[in-house]
Amino acid sequence: MQNLQSLMETLSGWVWGPYMLVLIVGTGVFLTFRLLFWQFRMLPLAFKQVFGKHPDHAGDISQFASLMTALSATIGTGDITGVATACVLGGPGAVFWMWMTALFGMATKYGEGVLAVKYRIKNEKGEMSGGPMYYIERGLKWKWLALIFAFFGAIASFGIGSSVQSNTVALAVQNSLGIETWMTGIIITAFSALVILGGIKSISRAASLIVPIMAIGYVAGGLIIIFNNLELVVPALKIIFTYAFTGEAAVGGAIGAAIRYGVARGVFSNEAGMGSAPIAAAAAKTDHPARQGLVSMTGTFIDTIIVCSITGIVLVMGYIMAGNSFGGQTGAVLTIGVFDKLLPGIGGWVVTFGIIFFAYSTILGWSYYGEKCTSYLLGEKFVLPYRIIYIASVFIGCIATLDLVWLFADTFNGLMAVPNLIALLLLSGVIVKESKDFIAKRKSGELY
Repeated sequence: MQNLQSLMETLSGWVWGPYMLVLIVGTGVFLTFRLLFWQFRMLPLAFKQVFGKHPDHAGDISQFASLMTALSATIGTGDITGVATACVLGGPGAVFWMWMTALFGMATKYGEGVLAVKYRIKNEKGEMSGGPMYYIERGLKWKWLALIFAFFGAIASFGIGSSVQSNTVALAVQNSLGIETWMTGIIITAFSALVILGGIKSISRAASLIVPIMAIGYVAGGLIIIFNNLELVVPALKIIFTYAFTGEAAVGGAIGAAIRYGVARGVFSNEAGMGSAPIAAAAAKTDHPARQGLVSMTGTFIDTIIVCSITGIVLVMGYIMAGNSFGGQTGAVLTIGVFDKLLPGIGGWVVTFGIIFFAYSTILGWSYYGEKCTSYLLGEKFVLPYRIIYIASVFIGCIATLDLVWLFADTFNGLMAVPNLIALLLLSGVIVKESKDFIAKRKSGELY
């Protein structure tokens, strides 16, 4: 077992090494220039698509519901623990590189949304199926690569999607409320089963309720801290921008550490390029691939530019108050401690309940991703068995030690990105063509 763990540590380090991070960010940079900075020019229209009312079109769920489903899997513990880890290992300057990753990642998410709708199909149940496996197969005509992506996605869902998340919730509840992990396991498994067994429509309804509440609640708590300590905002921002280019307070004092951990945690947080979110985008009711692409890219903005920024700025404010030190803490413990110090009485609870609901929503969103990957590999008849096994893994995660599972989850989650990024780069011409077509049809009045 020790040998297996050492092997997985080595493999995970290679998968998430500098080459992968350059490939992920580089894809976003390439698409940004190829689309002539589309994500910035079209951001107002993108948010209008999210919150506006639209005619009914082909699809299973609304554009808002598809975004909430994607965000349910995206806004997770990485927004709390991941940002804290980045700040400790990469210094406060890592927050800046998270922002940069997100800004370019919006172009990646846009491209994923476009291709998801462009190449989606109706399955034998009459539901929409799409995502990287479909645009790899139908766009690139590389069935073998599509199968590889689906395999990695199905395996990753049991780690990063279910057991790892439920384990995080169980430990948070045990530390805060003293409730045994197996008791939390029964509750969270039951609530997961109620939603997951109902399929995408049930998941999207739950996500549309949970995601806005949890995100608004967490952001509100952070904003209260920021407005109560306005004198620290400018110094905090100054440190973030200064340390981003000096590497101060980073591991080894190197600027490379700030970039590495900022980029890595940014990618973990918003999942741009990972290939997971387009699976949910394919289910949306929409009349044009580019319209859904616009909706998809707002997810990266919401996740990193808004939610992660709240965590990062509050942590750096706490860093200043502690005499430019994080006090030797990291992860959720650091975030809870800083929030509790700057918002006594409720700050720690804001983070604790944020972790619980962020992790639970991730369980729901990833169940759909894994289900679609499984059905692509084995057929629709394996969907129900997959759901049952996935639900069981939620309980197992609450009572098991998951060091090895974490490594498997990280590795397969990273491996998912490779086939997806290859497809995005090779199909970038299709993304550009669909974008131009969308603009032309809007100008002619053919599309609203």
